[in-house]
Amino acid sequence: MIKVFFVLFFLIFSLNAKENIDRKIDKASSKIKNFSKSYSSINKKMAQNAKAILKQKKEIFQQQKYLEELKVQLKNKEKNYKLDNKKLIELNKAQKKLKNEQDKIEQELVFTITKSISISVILEENYSKDEESLIEIEVLKTMLKKIKEQAKILNEKFYSNSKAIENINKHVSTLEEAISLIDNKRKKLITIQNKNKKLLKRLQISERTYKRSLKKLIKKQDALKNTLAKLKIIKIDEIKKAKEDEARRKAFAVKVDDENLPKVKKHGSSYQAVKTKKYRGKKTITPIYPYTITKKYGTYTDPIYGIKIFNESISMKPKNKNSKVKTVFNGKVIYADKTAVLNNIVIVEHKGGLHTIYANLSQISPNIKKGKKIKKGYTIGRVKDELIFEVTQKSYHINPIRLFK
Repeated sequence: MIKVFFVLFFLIFSLNAKENIDRKIDKASSKIKNFSKSYSSINKKMAQNAKAILKQKKEIFQQQKYLEELKVQLKNKEKNYKLDNKKLIELNKAQKKLKNEQDKIEQELVFTITKSISISVILEENYSKDEESLIEIEVLKTMLKKIKEQAKILNEKFYSNSKAIENINKHVSTLEEAISLIDNKRKKLITIQNKNKKLLKRLQISERTYKRSLKKLIKKQDALKNTLAKLKIIKIDEIKKAKEDEARRKAFAVKVDDENLPKVKKHGSSYQAVKTKKYRGKKTITPIYPYTITKKYGTYTDPIYGIKIFNESISMKPKNKNSKVKTVFNGKVIYADKTAVLNNIVIVEHKGGLHTIYANLSQISPNIKKGKKIKKGYTIGRVKDELIFEVTQKSYHINPIRLFK
């Protein structure tokens, strides 16, 4: 009986212990939730690319909006444009006819005035007062009177014709201006359409490059999570992960085209949470020195696809080539190996359930092996590009920068 009791007690104790471990691991599995401090960017280069893409989108959108307005304007004025062209042809013909008439009137008027002057000169001369001379004078006077009347008529006709030509010229100028305005708008339309096509093509190239960078970043994060999950440092919720992957797949399926400008639908519903713990220990050394931070710890909402990402690590770019990477605390190496995505990774276990992760190493020091105990400041490898540095403590993530700042 006592034996049975001990067996039952052992089974219950084992189950409770397992549940406690699972509960602790589960705490580390929730990703990117209730994080108090958010960053506008975790990656400066990607943020700059995103800004450029959004600027291009805005420019294309504004151009497309203007193109639509221009098309409507041209469509509304198309009928008037055709009528104006037809009227202009008719006016040009009338103008030509009037000018020809005006030339004839002018010649006739000049000739009439010349005749009038000639007769006036003759009448001023002294004639003999015989009967024949008197008859000639009367005839000349009658002729002069008729010529003056004709000159008056021609003058009025010339003036009237000049006014008609002037009015036609004004009308022609107005029509030509209206036609020219539409022609210029048409040319502008073609120019903007061509520019728009080039911009859209450039935007599509930028978007593809950006998409590759974003996918690469997610792939690196997933690779590191999988490594930590295998070592039981964190636990991945496969159901939530599947939902997150599906949401991202839908987001990446969005194409940059006319219908999706200037904004793209956001896909952040499957965003998982990571619990962040405040670091309360003593400040320590940095894994590399000197360096610049190229990627911060925290929440990042991608502005192009609306994908929310939590960066559990920081990326440190060394200022010196092939910089040495040192462990930041005393500890024991629990992982040291090369990976397909993150190059070489070293994970060191420290007191109090603390783990420091050094990823993307160009090489691991030959004497760094699993199980090796190392002191703070010990060289664990070298880095060429940038060091991915992550810190966890039990079921929480810690902002790595807080270890030394």
